[in-house]
Amino acid sequence: MRIRKAVLGTGSRPRLSLHFSGKHIYAQCVDDDLGRTLVYLSTVAKDPAQRLKANVGGAASFGEAFGKAALGAGIVDIVFDRDTKRYHGKVKAFADAVRGVGVKF
Repeated sequence: MRIRKAVLGTGSRPRLSLHFSGKHIYAQCVDDDLGRTLVYLSTVAKDPAQRLKANVGGAASFGEAFGKAALGAGIVDIVFDRDTKRYHGKVKAFADAVRGVGVKF
């Protein structure tokens, strides 16, 4: 809750919410002013060849795909909401991949 109180997204700078489950990765850009999800992507896919694992390598690949989807929606600046996760490992790999595409934190 401490992190969520301080991190709020707006229309010009939405909040990138990241969640790792045991098997999948979920990410979305949210405009908290309107309560609307702008971009959503997850590793849940019907095709087994497209599924990524919730590890560091999968997080990096998923971050690159999410960054491209965000740029496609016109989102350049974001606020990173890492939930209660520490900034290392999977979270850091995801964030670095999103930055590598050109999205600014």
